[in-house]
Amino acid sequence: MHVERYGHGGAPVVLLHGFGTCAFLWRNIGPEIALANRTAFAVDLFGYGESDRPFDAPFGIAAQSDYVDHALTALRLSKATLVGVDVGGAVAMHLAATRPDRVDRLILVNPIGLDEIPAGDVKAMSRNTARFAIRVSRGILGAAPLMTALLRASVATPGHMPDQLIARYLAPYVGREGLEHLLMLGRSIDGRDMREVALDRIHQPVLVVRGDDDGWVTPTLAGRIVGALPGARLIRLANAARLVPEDVPGALADLILEFVGAAAAV
Repeated sequence: MHVERYGHGGAPVVLLHGFGTCAFLWRNIGPEIALANRTAFAVDLFGYGESDRPFDAPFGIAAQSDYVDHALTALRLSKATLVGVDVGGAVAMHLAATRPDRVDRLILVNPIGLDEIPAGDVKAMSRNTARFAIRVSRGILGAAPLMTALLRASVATPGHMPDQLIARYLAPYVGREGLEHLLMLGRSIDGRDMREVALDRIHQPVLVVRGDDDGWVTPTLAGRIVGALPGARLIRLANAARLVPEDVPGALADLILEFVGAAAAV
């Protein structure tokens, strides 16, 4: 698994991206955590970004939870605060519920959960697979026909997802092989991985952050997840959609630092 490290001191914060993105999502957040005398680790989930993607490996939520657990061991981190966006939030909840000793705190940014797994972006990609059947079957443009519109719809401000950034996120999914892998990652996101996870047994401090312009889940999902997690609290951010780290990185960094009890360098 590929990991980007920011900083070399203080309690660790592990950053987990969601579907269609990678550790690059945290490029504006990691340095702020480091400046606050914490260490941030931005992880490419297995099969995403620069992490390996063996053809016979599982890539669902439960499997990703196992991989993150192993990554913590490899990084010599006994416990960490987990920050997860989208699928990364579900992975963080799974790890907190099944291996609570590994998780200090949870920050869930537009997490998927309950009866909304997968979210609307993955479902839209499946529909677009049929719509762009000829281009998809040839694989000439890789994942671009399926993912370009989804990435643009994942930010509240169009300028926050320029063509260059779309190309950066789609780089791992070029050609027919890359496209088929992306489709397989989408199929791996299955709600059954979370059905046996008792959210009411997650007793770590939890902050749920909703970008109010996230259209990939119902507006009430964040509140319902907060209701299922003892002691969780909800913060809503205006002018932010699914990819909060792209829309309002400064506001999210401030929330993370406040929640973990750190102060940014002046």
